[in-house]
Amino acid sequence: MTYRCAVLDDFPGAATTLGDFSPLADRVDVTSFPRHFATEDELVAAVADFEIIVTFRERVAFPASVLDRLPRLRLLVATGARNTVIDYEAARRRGVTVCGTPSAGAPPVELTWALILGLARHLVTEAGALRSGGPWQSTVGWDLRGRRLGVLGLGRIGTQVAKVGLAFGMEVSAWSRSLTEERAAEVGVQRAPSLDELLATSDVLTVHLALNEGTRALVGKRELALMRPTSHLVNTARAAIVDQEALFAALHEGRIAGAALDVFDVEPLPEDHPARSAPGLLATPHLGYVSRDNLRTQLQGAVEDIEAFLAGEPLRVLGAD
Repeated sequence: MTYRCAVLDDFPGAATTLGDFSPLADRVDVTSFPRHFATEDELVAAVADFEIIVTFRERVAFPASVLDRLPRLRLLVATGARNTVIDYEAARRRGVTVCGTPSAGAPPVELTWALILGLARHLVTEAGALRSGGPWQSTVGWDLRGRRLGVLGLGRIGTQVAKVGLAFGMEVSAWSRSLTEERAAEVGVQRAPSLDELLATSDVLTVHLALNEGTRALVGKRELALMRPTSHLVNTARAAIVDQEALFAALHEGRIAGAALDVFDVEPLPEDHPARSAPGLLATPHLGYVSRDNLRTQLQGAVEDIEAFLAGEPLRVLGAD
């Protein structure tokens, strides 16, 4: 039997340019879909005849209403080690194995700092003006050294972001509900006594929490009001951790100086999405984990998952407990 494998939301064509599916050549036919399916009906219509699906991160949700309409599906590979938009119980009920892949932590750390530096030195404004013949040096940036960096979540990614902040000579504080003084000291940063304190004292607040019911809308209208008018917010984690409507309102009203987002409540962004017109917003199209090396790592892991599944010994099974 030859299996059919769909690679979803492959916007840059990574499956064909960076992935090596040759070990599966005589057993699996791979089809890359470079566009996002906006509705469940579109998604089901496109992949109904596939036994294997590879989905990047959490770009595509697989609730029961989708899985129950994919009777041929046997293996769902989600890049990364966790996925919150797959209904694992529905997958088990349908006999669908769900597997993860390796994924590097460095790319989102690097993008976080690209965004912070972009905000600090107004890079988009200045680079655009230079290319278009606009004014020469129309803005004045701000220094990182001596500023306070607030890290919301000191896990694998937040820890690396904090260490770069220290290297820039910033004062670094961190907070999460589970963060201890001992853990903060290990990283060399201060533990903020509360979220409110972190918000009120940070020149740059950067979000690195996992999304769960305890962190959903953690930074809302009340929390944003605690931030300084000169402060900036950066979110490369999950969109739902920050109330985007409240954030855009804060930007329009000048209650914070600026923000940078790599994650959004709807992706890809509709043409009329408020992120496209919010003042002081530096926005990127969810590039956090999108690097050549990391995509190769993820796709190699997907190939390994498929080989192991076909051999009857699935690897990196998710949602098993």
